[in-house]
Amino acid sequence: MMNLKGNPELTPKNLMRPLKNYGIACMSMGFLIEETAPVVWRGLMVMSAVEKLLRQVDWGQLDYLVIDMPPGTGDVQLSVSQNIPIAGAVIVSTPQDVALLDAHKGAEMFRKVHVPVLGLIQNMSVFQCPKCKHETHIFGNDGVKDLAKILGLDILGDVPLHINIRETCDSGQPVVVSQPQSDAVLVGIGSPCWFSYMIGSTCPRHKKLVLHPALVKKIQIHSS
Repeated sequence: MMNLKGNPELTPKNLMRPLKNYGIACMSMGFLIEETAPVVWRGLMVMSAVEKLLRQVDWGQLDYLVIDMPPGTGDVQLSVSQNIPIAGAVIVSTPQDVALLDAHKGAEMFRKVHVPVLGLIQNMSVFQCPKCKHETHIFGNDGVKDLAKILGLDILGDVPLHINIRETCDSGQPVVVSQPQSDAVLVGIGSPCWFSYMIGSTCPRHKKLVLHPALVKKIQIHSS
């Protein structure tokens, strides 16, 4: 999605240099193993990998470190939340009931380990036919918004089921870079989509992606 591949170089201090694109430094297990190799790890192996990605990388000076974690409440989530100070978590879910169960558990887990939940994002919220513009809620309507009310959290944005988002992700050109004024970014309900909220927009001065100001404000509130 970030149009990055290859093995990280090592610094003289034997730290891995993160790969960079769009002004963002990235590190992934995908850079360290074969492309088709599965990562079938649990327990100590997971904690060791998390520690390596966090502590053995030459991150340099960062404004924010965003960690994309798999769904669930397993070893990865616990290792990250217990080993590093986290300013806040963002829960991303589709509106369907099965996904919402995991989202609810995830929010409760972060609260239990004293990590503030900044809000929820509704993924695949609506499909709009590219020909007739009719909207269909394939995975249900407003399920994440209902969960946000139950948890007393904010909805940070919606991600439509949009072909432009899929195509630009597959090509490694995020939609906020390649099509910043498209409907995929400026969602019809007036709220920013997930890409716009988490990454924000392309800074005209520095030509790099930046976090959405509203999310930055939430992080600052919970960090103070």
